[in-house]
Order: sequence, then C-alpha cells, then structure tokens
Amino acid sequence: MITARINQIEVKVPAGTSILDAARAAQVMIPTLCKHKDLLPTASCGLCIVRNKESNKFLRACCTPIEEGMEITTHDRRIVEVRRSTLELILSNHPQACLTCGRNGECELQTLAADFNIPMESIKRYVKDVPQDRSTGSIIIDFTKCIKCGRCVQVCQDMQNVWALSLLDRGINTRMAPAGDITLAESPCVKCGQCSAHCPTGAIVEFDETPAVWEALHDKEKVCVVQIAPSVRVTIGEAFGLPPGTNLTKKLYAALRRLGFKAVFDTNFSADVTIVEEASEFIQRFVHKRGPLPLITSCCPSWTEFMEKRHYDFIDNFSTAKSPQQMMGVLAKTYYAQKLGLDPAKLYMVSIMPCTAKKDELGRNDDMFASGHQDVDVSITTRELARMLKQSGIDFLQLPDAEPDSILGDYSGAGTIFGATGGVMEAAVRTAYFYATGVKLDKVEIEAVRGLEGVKVGKLNVGGTEVRIAVAHGLANVETVLNRVRQARKRGEEPPYHFIEVMACPGGCIGGGGQPYGVNNERRKQRIAGLYQDDRDRQVRYSHENPEVVQLYQEYLGEPLGHRAHQLLHTRYTAKPLYKR
Repeated sequence: MITARINQIEVKVPAGTSILDAARAAQVMIPTLCKHKDLLPTASCGLCIVRNKESNKFLRACCTPIEEGMEITTHDRRIVEVRRSTLELILSNHPQACLTCGRNGECELQTLAADFNIPMESIKRYVKDVPQDRSTGSIIIDFTKCIKCGRCVQVCQDMQNVWALSLLDRGINTRMAPAGDITLAESPCVKCGQCSAHCPTGAIVEFDETPAVWEALHDKEKVCVVQIAPSVRVTIGEAFGLPPGTNLTKKLYAALRRLGFKAVFDTNFSADVTIVEEASEFIQRFVHKRGPLPLITSCCPSWTEFMEKRHYDFIDNFSTAKSPQQMMGVLAKTYYAQKLGLDPAKLYMVSIMPCTAKKDELGRNDDMFASGHQDVDVSITTRELARMLKQSGIDFLQLPDAEPDSILGDYSGAGTIFGATGGVMEAAVRTAYFYATGVKLDKVEIEAVRGLEGVKVGKLNVGGTEVRIAVAHGLANVETVLNRVRQARKRGEEPPYHFIEVMACPGGCIGGGGQPYGVNNERRKQRIAGLYQDDRDRQVRYSHENPEVVQLYQEYLGEPLGHRAHQLLHTRYTAKPLYKR
C-alpha cells in the first residue's frame, strides 16, 4: 500500500494506482476527457494535470502512479488557468452546434466548458468543413466534433479487435478516421457502436431513426407494433435519473401504448423461442452427432458480421437460429397477423434494442424477409427511445404498470437474462439439459458463466456425459476461445468446448453501443443484477416451459427445427473475407 496526501487529505491505495484513481478515493474529482474507466490512459487531453509539492512540473494524473510520500495538489489558481486554456484550445477546433447535436446535455466537453465558465471565445475558432460519414446506416461519424482523445480508436482496436478506426496524420493535423481514409462501411466495422458509447462528444452517434417511427405512428394506414429487448428494461431508467438496474418493464409497456403502438410485445418471448430452437440444435449435434461441434451462438449481429469477415472457418459451427429481434418480427407478421386477421403488409414492427448493429441486421440477407415483407421495419436504440419519451410529454416514471400483449408477450426468467454476458448460454443449458435428460437442473443458476471476466469456461454433467462450455464477451476475447478450438482441430482432438457463447459488447447487451452513456464495469454489474433479479422473480424460469411458447409450437410452428420453424426462424451465413489469404 502507498500512503500519500492529496489536497492535504491522506490516502492509502495499492501500489501502482494512478494519481487520478487515488484522488477519486479521496473524493477529489480531477477533470479529464481522454480517460475512461474501461480504457488505458493516453494522457492526450492534458486536463488532468496536477502538481507534486515543491515542483513546478505538471504531472498528468491519469498515467502517473502515485508514490509513497507524494503531496499532490489537484486544484490551485495556476492549474485551473492551464485547464481553462486547454479547454479553450479544444473548443477553438470544435463547432458551435450544441443545440442540434445528438449529445446535447450529455456531452462531456459541454459539461466541462460549463464547469470552467467559458462564456466567450478567446481563441479564434477554426473548424474544418468535413462531411459526415453516414455510410453504414447504423453509426454516424461527425469528424468536426472529434477532439482527438483517442477513446474510440482504443476501443475499436484493443477492446474489440476490429481496427475500423485509426488516428491519421500528425501534430495539428491529427484526425480520427476509418483506417486508410475509406468510409466506415468499407472498413472492417461491425457496427457494434462501442466507439459511440465511449466517445465523450457527438463525434460518433447512432443513426437516429426516431423520425421514421414518429411518421409511422402518425400514419393511420399502418398498424404499429413494438418489441422491447431484454436489457432495455434495466437501462432506460438511467435516462430519467434512476439507478442502473432499475427494472421498468411494466412502465415501458404503458409508455409505448401511450406513444400509439397498437400492440406491445416483449423480445424476451422470442428469446425463449430462440432457446427452444438453439437448445434443440445443440441436442442434434451433441447427442445425435448431426453437425459439427462446438455449436456457437448467433444472436449478436456484430459477432455474426465479425465471424463472416474474420472467422468464417467457423460458419458450419454457427447456430442457424435467428436473433430474438428477427424471430419476433417474422412471428408478428405471420402468426400474430393470422390470429388477429391483420394484413401483414400494414403491420409496422419497431424494435427497441440496446444495439446499433441491430439496425444493420434488418436487411442482412433475404432470410430477414421470411414473412413476405421486411420482418422488422426499424430498430431504435435505448437512447432513441428515451428521446421519444421525453418529446412525447409522457410522465414516464409516474405511469401505472401495464402488461404486454398476449401471444407474443409472456416470457421466462431464461429469456430476460439474454441481456447479460453468459445469459444465452445459461438459458440454453437449462433447456438443453432437460431435452437431454428429461429432468430439470438441480440448480438453475449456472455460476460458471456469470460475471465480467472476458472468457468464462465451465463443465456440466449431463446424464453422465461431460459438456464443456465457454463464454466470451468483447470481441477481442473471442480470438482466445476460437484459437483453442483451431489448435484442437489441427491435432485431430475433440474440441475443448461443445457450446460457445459470444457477445460483441463487454458485459453483453447491457453494455451495448446504443445504451445510455456512462458505461463502465460498475454500471454493467448493476444492470446485470437487475436482469438476474427479474429471472428470480419469474414463476417460469425455463424457456421451453413458457406457456405462450408451448402454444406457439402447438398451434403454428409444429416441432422445434421442423419445416415451418426452419423456414421462419433460421438463417444462413456467408464468408466475407476482409483480406485474401
């Protein structure tokens, strides 16, 4: 342990702790723009400067370890003046577009400018006129708002191993752009949106599709229906000042009806359907030897695209089950439409997702039109929904609780934990175990796949046979798991795992690129805890026991993996190599 003093306050912290983190332990907040709790320090913004006693040298608190006996001053007249000058320099290269910016009111630069009381321009403003990159239809890059903090580049390269973004040129000409100065759509980008989740300004934001949703809601010819992803229920409250993990499921049902949706469905229901199909597929491969192992989950569209671009040697291992979003879309425009005598051409399906990549998934191939129409018409993020609720004048937090529409609304506890890393695996194992043995698991919680460790592995005894499972979240971690499988293949051995779950975003969907800003591991844990509590509170905790899922198969789909189920609920993959080998 190191003992030091910060602003005359004694602190004791582990050796190697940065001055920035030591100050936080003493309840002293040092301003920073480039440092994020998820990321290593880059010391690029220069706002976190501090001084050690009797030294005129400024230290950057984010990257300097605190040492025994240090006496650190974090705020004095000179330090504050230098910070203000630094902010003025940053603002001199930043557009005056706060009122029309997607980060207005949630921008870290805007907040600091207000904190430091910068009421006027003291340095002549120079902002290059560079067009936005809207090429993906999922993420927008506004290069004029970039402050060159490097967060997005570090996220894209180190956390996600995607390498779609880089810092180009040098000195005053340094800029963030897709590698090679190509468009984002031409780059290796998989639309995960982690760059937007970690950007401190409005330089990277989601492609806003709320105007299309408003237009549909006002169109009397359309029958607007909506679905809510598992994780949205425990994150939407953050936009209204509630703690992360607060479960607002029933208030969301009420609010969406107030917005004008004719039916409110829950993606947790289609997550249960996904599990029935995916667990059946695992049994086919593991028990009946019909297909290669390991089986790899496929409900994350960023992971799916990453696989098609980088790891297409695993295409045959991918579950063919569509994501819950797409299953809900096709079931609404077939089963639900038939039950209620509705014209599917008039149904307009909106999905509320934690994810920017879900926007791209809507048209990824012809299988997303299995109903004869586009199965999901538009996908908006949690952030977009929050803006819609605030525009609507609905007093969201005071709404009475409501229920979802029957047929496609009831869900099990297994469906809700889809939103957390390891949740898909846990839900699938609960059902696959029953399918294999005819009995339920003694303990429904599978601790081996819980938590925020990047790669989690475990073993299960299923009817006397060992089943090896692995979970990876954050795309940089998937390489570790897949390379273990590749090495076993080369040696002619059995795969080290029989079943693998991958989620592109750290923490899973609760940390998705479209979730409320400010994500870090503390928030991820709180959000995950909200989902696990919802699971514990449900009377039904197995996907295959969901009464509405049972009814769906009896009335419409027939058997899991049957002809109609394959036609509507399954898809295929295509290798899209980035580089010729």
